Amino acid sequence: MPPSGTLGELTAEAHARASLLASRAGELARSVEKLAAPPRFAEALRRANIAVIAEVKRASPSKGPINPAMDVEKQLLAYEAGGAAAISILTEPTRFGGSNADLRLAQETVKLPLLKKDFHVDVVQIFEARALGASAALVIVRAVDPARLKELVRAGQDSGIEILLEVRDERELDLALTLGATLIGVNNRNLETLQIDLDTSLRLLPLIPRSVVAIAESGLQSAADVRRVASAGADAVLVGSELSRSPDPEKSLRALVEISRPVDARKG
Repeated sequence: MPPSGTLGELTAEAHARASLLASRAGELARSVEKLAAPPRFAEALRRANIAVIAEVKRASPSKGPINPAMDVEKQLLAYEAGGAAAISILTEPTRFGGSNADLRLAQETVKLPLLKKDFHVDVVQIFEARALGASAALVIVRAVDPARLKELVRAGQDSGIEILLEVRDERELDLALTLGATLIGVNNRNLETLQIDLDTSLRLLPLIPRSVVAIAESGLQSAADVRRVASAGADAVLVGSELSRSPDPEKSLRALVEISRPVDARKG
């Protein structure tokens, strides 16, 4: 069954963008063979304290405009100075105001691993992400069928880009683990209704094996929220809206990267 609600609309738009790339599939696949390996994303998230993936986010379907006039280069440098372990670049143009140009700028501006955060539904998009300089690409398990999901994971392996598989329930988590996921993000936002439930992370994080990097995503509005998911077993958090709207993102980020992470929160 195809995704519904906002996720269904965004996924349909992603398929349309992917179709425009189809003619470049061979070119992109060949181009990534010549590229030097990017900084390792999963490795950067294994820290004594919670690792923070700081996101460049101009807008969202749930919040509307967040920081549409953002100086992206200034924001990137603030994230790097504030201690971000990695940076997420939203490249979805319609609802999030992102672009591939932001990702190119990030690749030129900072040395940190970069996540291309978009609705990746086709193999050609994975090769494009690698060609743009990303270390990792987001794939939402709920947005594609299992056969396509397997193809996207294989494309990541073939092109040298790490795949962050995003889940929201136990079935999706089991599927991600079956496919050999090394990076799993737990999204607290229901992408059909846009509602937030932090208990999603608290329920699923302890089920993720310690060999897999576990990331809590969405709805983390305070240091207290970050401490809660860290206690449940998060290795890392992805924070977008709060950092993107902050008048001092470097200071806001420093308050988060100092949060300790219990090493035994996940037993498996």
